[in-house]
Amino acid sequence: MKRLFLILSLLGVIAFGQLLMAGNHFQYVDPFIGTGKGKGGLGNVTIGPSCPFGMIKPGPDNNKGSNSGYLADTLQPIYGFSQTHVSGTGGGPKYGNISVMPFSGEAESIQQTSLRTNEVAKAGYYSVLLKKWNIRTEITVSPKVAFYRFVYGNKTKSLKIDAGDFLGEKPIPDSREAQQFVGSEVRVESDCAVSGYSRIRGGWNNGDAYTVYFYAVIDRPFVRFTTWKGNKLSNGAKVQVDTGEKTGALLYFDDASGDTVHLKIAISFISTQKAKQNLEQEVPHWSFEQLRAETENRWENLLKRIEFSDEATPDQKKMFYTALYHTMLMPVDRTGENPKWTSDQPYYDDFYAIWDTYRSSHPLITLIAESRQVDIVKALLDIYKRDGYLPDARSGNCNGRTQGGSNAEVLIADAYVKGLKGIDYGLGLQAMLKDATVPPGGNEEKEGRGGLTDYNTLGYVSDRFVRAGNRTLEYAYDDYCIARVAKGLNRMSEYRRFLKQSDNWQNLWRDIEDHGARGFIMPKDASGRWIDSIPCDITNGQREFLLYTPTAQDWPNCLCWWCGFFYEAGSWEYSFSIPHNVKKLIEKCGGEEMFRKRLDTLFENGFYNVGNEPSFLTSCLYHWIGRPDLSSERTRKIITDNYDATSCGIPGNDDSGAMSSWLDFHLMGLYPNAGQSYYLITSPFFRQTKMHMENGKTFVITAKNLSEKNRFVKAATLNGVKYDKAWIEHADVAAGGELLLEMGDKPSQWGTMQLPPSGEF
Repeated sequence: MKRLFLILSLLGVIAFGQLLMAGNHFQYVDPFIGTGKGKGGLGNVTIGPSCPFGMIKPGPDNNKGSNSGYLADTLQPIYGFSQTHVSGTGGGPKYGNISVMPFSGEAESIQQTSLRTNEVAKAGYYSVLLKKWNIRTEITVSPKVAFYRFVYGNKTKSLKIDAGDFLGEKPIPDSREAQQFVGSEVRVESDCAVSGYSRIRGGWNNGDAYTVYFYAVIDRPFVRFTTWKGNKLSNGAKVQVDTGEKTGALLYFDDASGDTVHLKIAISFISTQKAKQNLEQEVPHWSFEQLRAETENRWENLLKRIEFSDEATPDQKKMFYTALYHTMLMPVDRTGENPKWTSDQPYYDDFYAIWDTYRSSHPLITLIAESRQVDIVKALLDIYKRDGYLPDARSGNCNGRTQGGSNAEVLIADAYVKGLKGIDYGLGLQAMLKDATVPPGGNEEKEGRGGLTDYNTLGYVSDRFVRAGNRTLEYAYDDYCIARVAKGLNRMSEYRRFLKQSDNWQNLWRDIEDHGARGFIMPKDASGRWIDSIPCDITNGQREFLLYTPTAQDWPNCLCWWCGFFYEAGSWEYSFSIPHNVKKLIEKCGGEEMFRKRLDTLFENGFYNVGNEPSFLTSCLYHWIGRPDLSSERTRKIITDNYDATSCGIPGNDDSGAMSSWLDFHLMGLYPNAGQSYYLITSPFFRQTKMHMENGKTFVITAKNLSEKNRFVKAATLNGVKYDKAWIEHADVAAGGELLLEMGDKPSQWGTMQLPPSGEF
């Protein structure tokens, strides 16, 4: 009887623990995190609701210069709710199309603004009170439809639909990275429906014109309306055709009717009729709460794939699940919405940019939504077939810009080495080889490899080309990724060629000393001479020079942001960015002890910036000298110093989920080396994490005796078998099982002998 009681008690504890790990994970999502200004700058995340990878992303706009259209930390009034946004991006704004704005009374002008209060933002839901008219605005979504509920505090009920508004408009025509107006149209279809489109070009990727079509329906008739073109209002005019001017409509409802108005607005990149079809197929009903519940369920089905034990603090839960949410906002699933070609393949847009997301965002998607990542890679290959090159970035159905390497190659290699099925890897290799062998012919900012002629003849990119330093480094890693796929497909000549080329980073390794470290990636001209300085400015008739030292920064003082030797980091950071051959890097730095000192100098002298993607792997490089404990300590401090659960809790631009996915991996105690098949193991923040994968398997990471003091791994087992490596293959994770980490209060010998892979394979 006593034994039975113990068994029942044990089962009860297990059930209780499982109950704690269950629940509505979407409730921990806080879209306000990252809307403010963190230590590295604005997070620029979108605050409005979205479905996972959803095409429509409605939300409030209060700043035309903001990438997300929204600044949380200002008193700037809301001027509308547009239907398209990107999340976490830098550079020039994109989208902000088809704006709606409820108001009360007659419109004295086209512009209507109000201060905001009582904002609420959750996964799949946003609401705000517009103080000027006491109007509660609520929004929820399906993948292509935004559903608004306006509760008017005044009897007079009016609504503006603006087809001409957009973000990033500048007074200088054709200003670089600005969006430019091309045309718009609005049509009153009936007393309950309005349609039209907005055609815009430019933005961050300097892209061709894109068109966002819309179809809007309202649950009650408007009793009168006014449309406009330019600044001219026309009472009762049903159509304002596209003559290159901004258009819109003002709708007025019966004052005696109820105080609530519902609006459904669908978008399409094909036509207004396709937008109407999207509306009818996705949201045929008028239940706001039903759609909200459906969208919450969409998020729940993804978020619950990662669960952790309930000792986590409320802030940790908010940080983790919000970061997971941010990772799945972009790229955007536009399957069936490609205006440029018809295909039976998936279509994704808003890779903004793969340079940002290949390191951690896509590996995280692979772990919890493998089929989604398969579709993303298939979409990239279809873009290659139609446009001729893989994109490094793409937005508004147009490739551009390339920030460094041809980084879609890393995604193809990452899928290949992790065994993702359903991808034509032969076509993938063909696309990779096109990037590596055919210069883009003047389109270097749009696709392909800029400076490729230098790279393939000199073995490096010289100062004849901008961003020569990071291009050389990134092409070398891209070549390593080509070699991995080529070998797997038994293309041995390509394998040998590109494996050799993956050493090209060494051609810019200069034997100079700085802050006690020797050897740095430095600029070289086409004749092979090192460049010691560049002209910077002329002051009082005398030319000033910038000395090229490892701590020098040529942008923005001497060169434009896009024109320096490195992009978005300096030599101290980039000289660690050799993810495929850390062993050789350690040798070049003078051995393990010198490498450790060099890493310490990087972090302790402020040369490291968590917001720079080339430094994403750097805190884990101690693994390659047998000190995973130091990797864990550095990473823990970075998280503590730079992330929190406030609106300022992301260190700068979230970069389409890049910063968020980096955080989530480290909270779990894993970190990928994208393009390669393993994850580095670091000390987790949770006593237990469960990953439920699409294949039906569950992988569990258990940190036994974890506490603030016991944060060092002293021993490990994998499925009950002793495990001494501080890294684990994707195949072992995908197979399910348990990685048990026994935690202690000081570093041990665990993980010190079998170092992570490096170099040849």
